[in-house]
Amino acid sequence: MKVRSIQTNGSWLAIKEDPDAPTPDPGASDTRRVLSSAIRSQHLAILAGLGTSLCVSKAGVRLAPTMPDLLQKAKDRFAAIDVADNKPKGHHWADFEKLANLPPDCVDLEYIMSRATVAAGFLGVDEAGRIESYLAEAEGVIRNAVDFMSEDVELNVHESFLRRVARRSARRTRTKLFTTNYDLCFEMAARRSGFVVIDGFAFGNDARFDSAQFSYDVVRRSVTEERSDYIENLFHLHKLHGSVDWERQVGNTFITKKPGTLRPLLIYPRSDKYELAFSQPYIEMMGVFQSFVRVPSTTLLVIGFGFNDKHIAEPILAAIRGNLGLDVVVVSPDVETASGHGGNKYLGELLQLVDEGDGRIALISAKFEEIIRFIPDVVSETELERHNQRLRSLGKTNA
Repeated sequence: MKVRSIQTNGSWLAIKEDPDAPTPDPGASDTRRVLSSAIRSQHLAILAGLGTSLCVSKAGVRLAPTMPDLLQKAKDRFAAIDVADNKPKGHHWADFEKLANLPPDCVDLEYIMSRATVAAGFLGVDEAGRIESYLAEAEGVIRNAVDFMSEDVELNVHESFLRRVARRSARRTRTKLFTTNYDLCFEMAARRSGFVVIDGFAFGNDARFDSAQFSYDVVRRSVTEERSDYIENLFHLHKLHGSVDWERQVGNTFITKKPGTLRPLLIYPRSDKYELAFSQPYIEMMGVFQSFVRVPSTTLLVIGFGFNDKHIAEPILAAIRGNLGLDVVVVSPDVETASGHGGNKYLGELLQLVDEGDGRIALISAKFEEIIRFIPDVVSETELERHNQRLRSLGKTNA
């Protein structure tokens, strides 16, 4: 783990494993300083990418797929189709590559699906039908791979993270958590920890998406008193690329939550995701994101996001240029190499700003599960959280 900020003198400073060591460690101290300032900011936005799901495992096996994992799963699915159709091994994948006019040994799934989508628009009827069926199979593989949450999956890291970032003083705005992930990790962690999630869907059965929900809040009213208090454990969740439990109802424009749906509303990894991000319901989420990072006294904490999605990275850089009251903290295990020469251009710009003395920006090379212990727990644990923990412990004892 390493950190680079205005206080590290133009170099990456190592972070020792133990943040509470008797002798203060400069790297750990700077990391705590940066994250403490972020949590205490008037307005807190969090952008969570794939890196926040990669720590989720079951029986020692990682559940969240990476892009290479998805590519291999797609090839395995096509191999199964070969067997079912009594074709030679690799036949359908080779046909897919030929129709999409892919370069040899292409391993970029987003590029593959982008080329195939474009090819489907100009090929003849028979060939277009074949490549569209291949695309449907690949999308099905992605849907199945990202729908991995179940009740027996531990989410200790996510729960600890929410306790640190989503419990806010009533004098500060609610935490806004934006994520490009399709999975339900944050929703499940919130439910287990007693957090209320405002995600654009009304409470109750058959909830439909309504962006007005984001302007609502939840208060606690006492039977014996007239006063009302804002509940402590609440945050806003904006899923920028859709969710495995969203479904658009056939015949109308309503979007509902339907766990286990076979037609989830997702922005798949391909080049047209920039255009899709500005259609409903994604435009509502992107609009909130773009406007929120323009608000003064705001901190954007980016975790596990590689700045590879242009439609998200561009608004961040534009906000940094135009909003002097915006602080940005980027946490990613490969940020050191990705921000170097020949790496990601957006991270390269952030690194250049840091080295030129911009104290608003800090880069931390660490995994999601590694950085949690450096985030201060500034709000005391609520009685509701203690009660939920006792009930969970009781359930495990009786199991």
